[in-house]
Amino acid sequence: MLSLDDVSVTFNAGTPNEVRALQALSLSVAEGEFVTVIGSNGAGKSTFFNVISGAVEPNSGRITLDGRDITYTPEFRRSHDIGRVFQDPRLGTCPGLTIRENLSLAAIHGRGAGFRRDVKQADDARFFAQLERQHLGLEHRLDADVALLSGGQRQAITLVMATLTQPKLLLLDEHTAALDPNAAEQVIALTQDLAEANDLSVVMITHSMQQACDLGDRVIMMNRGQIVFEIAGEERRNLKPADLIDRFHSLQDGTELSDAQLLG
Repeated sequence: MLSLDDVSVTFNAGTPNEVRALQALSLSVAEGEFVTVIGSNGAGKSTFFNVISGAVEPNSGRITLDGRDITYTPEFRRSHDIGRVFQDPRLGTCPGLTIRENLSLAAIHGRGAGFRRDVKQADDARFFAQLERQHLGLEHRLDADVALLSGGQRQAITLVMATLTQPKLLLLDEHTAALDPNAAEQVIALTQDLAEANDLSVVMITHSMQQACDLGDRVIMMNRGQIVFEIAGEERRNLKPADLIDRFHSLQDGTELSDAQLLG
């Protein structure tokens, strides 16, 4: 469904500040597959997401989505097929707009229409049904400004917005890292529910080894712009956080996160 073939990205090439962010990286993600990505800061994870979403153009290589070459397709065109949720809950919603208006923007974006202040009654019912499934009580607060919501509630709205138009692929960029443990647990449960309900292909970056063990079908580790190992199948099902931490530390050169951060 998603395929990256020998994708490389170099920033500031030919200068003392040259950074080889991705080095001939190849990866395939099947339809409906949930892949978890781990790696230290500077491993290339964000650049990996940026080339998939179209925020960064690769220097070489090829990216295809659902059989279509999107290597140089603009980010705004890819956004119809690729949903993305960032670490900061504030990045996915518009303050000053209500929950209803934010969801309407997401729905209108999927239809390719312009902004409309009015909300169709059918959409209103759809929004209520989507939020009711999350058991957060937000379906009764459609007229509340999203700026007044907690971080977990706002991230829940962002997730619903990102999946409202049923994208082919969902990118989750450490989307629970800024939340308290209780909110993070709720958002993870929502993530699983939405992924299964919409049969989404999901790629999730996390620093939490516990999340990497609990979620998804496959775990990959990045280091210095490359995928250095991946775990799937029976080995993945028996995976423990300590196993990942041991592998993680064996690759690092003093820049690793603490064990408490990795267990997250």
